[in-house]
Amino acid sequence: MTAPLFNTLCVIGPGLIGSSVLRRLRAQPGLVSRLVVADRDPAVLDRVRCLDLGDEITDDLAKAVSGADCIMLCVPVGAIAPVARAIMPHLKSGAILTDVGSTRRSVVDALLPALRDDIAYVPAHPMAGTEHSGPDAGLANLFEDRWCLLTPDANVPQDAIDRMSAFWRAMGARIRIMDIDHHDTICAMVSHLPHLIAFTICGTADTLAEDMRSEVLDFAASGFRDFTRIAASDPTMWRDIFLNNSDALLSVLDRFSQDAASMAKAIREGDEKTIVETISRGRRIRRSLLENRQA
Repeated sequence: MTAPLFNTLCVIGPGLIGSSVLRRLRAQPGLVSRLVVADRDPAVLDRVRCLDLGDEITDDLAKAVSGADCIMLCVPVGAIAPVARAIMPHLKSGAILTDVGSTRRSVVDALLPALRDDIAYVPAHPMAGTEHSGPDAGLANLFEDRWCLLTPDANVPQDAIDRMSAFWRAMGARIRIMDIDHHDTICAMVSHLPHLIAFTICGTADTLAEDMRSEVLDFAASGFRDFTRIAASDPTMWRDIFLNNSDALLSVLDRFSQDAASMAKAIREGDEKTIVETISRGRRIRRSLLENRQA
């Protein structure tokens, strides 16, 4: 029998990502011997108990992390560093601290000054999700064939990186290790900008004159419906992402704005060649996603 990767894993924040990890571990016994789940919201903890997602369920963060070999922070990006600082004195020597945040630079800059020398910090970003949130939103197969990006510092012990890589592979994910600033730029393009556009388009529809607004909602075609699915995502989470990855996001937004202006110019001037080239480029990207099993 293969030894568990961790004797005790503590998940703080059992929302969509956290509860999906817990569901996968329940369906795959032996990877972790004991699951501790912590949250400050009594209603969240009640749902975790009802769903049987943990062996110990508590609102006491210090108690939750005290014996854990790995502590996974599944809280909004803006809360990662404050929670990490609060639990740092209670972590046992040699523990691995990780998170699932989708921005890196601001989190790492805020957390590293409080990090102990005997704690290995291995940030991870599983690039998977839905528009739903909370313990009931979790899916055991959420990470299947999705990328998980690890962004450890150069001084992190290789054993800790290898264990977190093995953990996420067991979740079904594909692993890539990269620099934190490169991570933030990539994610601004493939995740954060599309969400910003979706929120904005829905906002534009909402400000139309009332008679037209109702027709927009009545006759919404598949393209608009796709945007509304993305726009249904958790506001607190995305507020934190936009604010914590503002430099990279604004950079790709500027590039998008230039490209959108070029497309508007082509439409205004009847430039069929530019219009067709732009649409064809989108089709090529869609095909590449299908070939890469990401669509």
